[in-house]
Amino acid sequence: MVVGLGNPGPQYAHTRHNVGFDLIELLAARHKVRVRESGSRALFGIGMVAGEPVVLVKPLTFMNRSGEAVGPLAKRWGIAPERILVVADDLDLPLAAVRVRSKGGSGGHNGHKSLVQALGTQEYPRIRIGIGRGEQDTVEHVLDKFHPDERRDVQQALARTADAVECWLRDGMEAAMNRFNGSG
Repeated sequence: MVVGLGNPGPQYAHTRHNVGFDLIELLAARHKVRVRESGSRALFGIGMVAGEPVVLVKPLTFMNRSGEAVGPLAKRWGIAPERILVVADDLDLPLAAVRVRSKGGSGGHNGHKSLVQALGTQEYPRIRIGIGRGEQDTVEHVLDKFHPDERRDVQQALARTADAVECWLRDGMEAAMNRFNGSG
């Protein structure tokens, strides 16, 4: 399962906080997976990515309650936390930096806090995409859209992140960390 964190609704589309949703959209387009309404608290699509079966998920519960959507889906399909790759923004990374980790704490990220609570563990893989710290209030910054001069770097980071997800699915977490950490 690959989960992209974000907030639902057009007013949040392509904001800094929604890079996880952007990543799911990119993977879905790349691999022709239809992500759609599910009757659950998430949009999801089932398909093949990098030759592996996968569920692509966009929680509809808003960032701070992501676990309320992901936990039940993982339980429904019997997916263990270590097979749930979560992609989210990170204020503490420079803009467009990509970091792959096999596990970790929430780092103050409310989406991860909700997932830890729902899954009962911090031991799930994640990819963090740097959005940098802005000069404005944190909430304003994460809910702001990228400036036009930042967008190209973010698109490249999303492409690298999609490549990292494919590597994780095909070759495992260690290979993904070795290949993609330090590459931007």
